[in-house]
Amino acid sequence: MVTSKQLDLQQVQADEVKVKTQGGWCWMALALMVPTRLWLGGAVAAKRDLSLIRRLVVQIKQLALCRPLLLAVDGFSAYVTVFQETLRASLPRFGRPGRAKLVAWPQVAIVQVVKRRLASSLTIERRIVQGAVNRVDHLRQTTQGALGVINTASIERFNATLRQRLHWLTRRTRTLAQQTQTLHAGLFIVGCLSNFCDDHDSLRLKLAVGEHGWRWVPHTPALAAHLTDHRWSPAELFAFRIPPERWSPPKQRSRRSKQLTQLMQRWC
Repeated sequence: MVTSKQLDLQQVQADEVKVKTQGGWCWMALALMVPTRLWLGGAVAAKRDLSLIRRLVVQIKQLALCRPLLLAVDGFSAYVTVFQETLRASLPRFGRPGRAKLVAWPQVAIVQVVKRRLASSLTIERRIVQGAVNRVDHLRQTTQGALGVINTASIERFNATLRQRLHWLTRRTRTLAQQTQTLHAGLFIVGCLSNFCDDHDSLRLKLAVGEHGWRWVPHTPALAAHLTDHRWSPAELFAFRIPPERWSPPKQRSRRSKQLTQLMQRWC
């Protein structure tokens, strides 16, 4: 459902969670759309490296429209590298031979929030890695409000929800995860429940009732992102079947057969 529609993301925050497993550690990378609190996807791997971040950024690119976008991450340098090499589009050559040139998406700003914990204090450094200062301020004010600074508070709040709902992620637990597939399944279950079933106080709308009254209307992230028209129940979510992709004819240089032509007329 989330990947079925491209969205104007405006601001995306990404972060990682270190998880202790039986026999070692693993990492979970997550991304969140700030204006709607929509969980965009995640990846699980044994190491915190470029391949983990690349799997996450590919999911973000599938959802994102080529519009002004603010990307807020921590101090992990792999984010900047992967964002700059992934968020590109091919430039048509208009009949000229050769491979199409990849051009970076315009109006993409990347900021980092670096936290350093010392013995008795915590210092926070905010960097603008890519993009102009006025563009970063405009996107931040549009998605977070006039007040505030560059931060990763939304994705960190979602990380806390993950740790609360998945007992493998609690700081001190006796039930450690045994396989990364289990963490991957739990991550997507909690993420989908958060998107379609959980109301968020920051998304609620004020509805006028009568002449002088009003009430709050709860909203889920999927409702705020216009992916659905109602709040889903967990039973409805788990019973939902993902529709198959639209059939496309195979590419071939020879003349199409009559049977293939009939199939194209029927399904395309």
